[in-house]
Amino acid sequence: METIVLKFGGTSVGSTDRISAVADLIKTACNEASPVVVVSAMSGETNRLIDLAKSFGTEPNKREFDALVSTGEQVSASLVSIALNQLGLKAKSLSAAQFGMKTTSNFSRAKILDLDKDVILKTIEDGYIPIITGFQGVNNDGDTTTMGRGGSDTTAVAIAAAIKSKRCDIYTDVDGIYTTDPRIVPNAKKLDLISMEEMLELAGQGAKVMQIRAVEFANKYKVLVRVLSSFEPGSGTLILQEEEGMEDAVITGIASQKDQTKFTLHGVVDTPGIASGILSPVSDSGIEVDVIVQNVSVSGKTDFTFTVGNADRAEVESVLTKKMQGISYDELIIDEGIGKVSLVGVGMRSHAGIASTAFNTLADAGINIQMISTSEIKITIVISGDQLEEAVKTLHSAFKLGD
Repeated sequence: METIVLKFGGTSVGSTDRISAVADLIKTACNEASPVVVVSAMSGETNRLIDLAKSFGTEPNKREFDALVSTGEQVSASLVSIALNQLGLKAKSLSAAQFGMKTTSNFSRAKILDLDKDVILKTIEDGYIPIITGFQGVNNDGDTTTMGRGGSDTTAVAIAAAIKSKRCDIYTDVDGIYTTDPRIVPNAKKLDLISMEEMLELAGQGAKVMQIRAVEFANKYKVLVRVLSSFEPGSGTLILQEEEGMEDAVITGIASQKDQTKFTLHGVVDTPGIASGILSPVSDSGIEVDVIVQNVSVSGKTDFTFTVGNADRAEVESVLTKKMQGISYDELIIDEGIGKVSLVGVGMRSHAGIASTAFNTLADAGINIQMISTSEIKITIVISGDQLEEAVKTLHSAFKLGD
């Protein structure tokens, strides 16, 4: 039995009219394979629930918070099922508990451990289209957990991997993946193809089309993924496992992130294990650290700098001041006004001079570089947040990425 997973984001199911349009797309997909559908909450619903939770204080109980914000997906799943039934198709909504989506107990940051694919396959065999709640899971205690923003993408890709679907289609409000955010650069170009490796880097550096963990899942389990629009027809962008024929493009895309905080521990006593001593407590709190720089030691002391998302700023500060044991430093400097711009492309492996071109371009535009991080196919540059859009526009033009 051939299956195809269709995931619909919040804007795609944002109203009853949109849900009717989604039902038509699902009906059409039946001509290709047996569809399995994953839905997000209706656009704005999760934010509404978060605001309700925080009306009693800024730090609501984590268990109850997840139980609350997960309800939006159940509403979407039931409404899509109702719409499909009206079209004469049999559909059945399934919550995370019903199809055994087991996760860790990290509320709001849960990670998938396992799922019961047999429940999904049995639903299809019984003649129903499964309409599955994204974003949520259940821990070993039976508590509802959520996977963070964009978690429905991860749900969809995990299901596609488990039931060995021919493809996972991620329907959203954009018609594919672009060379950069078209809201910043109007002449950004839509990509027909992108390698999984490049997509991993772009997602990890701020491209909001797909959640990074969903891309990691797709890469690990070799899931073919397509990103396309539920609002207009088109073939979208196909994310391929291999890079064949793609080495001509030196730079494939530019990602950017503004909501970043830079932490600098100034005057750290430079002894073995410094990095581990600083970052392990942060990691133990489930916080992801991005760019990391440790300066050369001077007179036995060094500076250690790293960046995190603004949402984790308060928790990181608490960890550094309360949980970091045995590490002395002169001063903790926190800068919330930074941004990151990242150049990504598999062609970097075989083309020299990419970094110097980027640095010269930013220098000519009067943009100061604070930190640099590189990999084989990525250069990430930390700059002042108020210069981020200018940096994206300038680099996009310099590397001739537009239409």
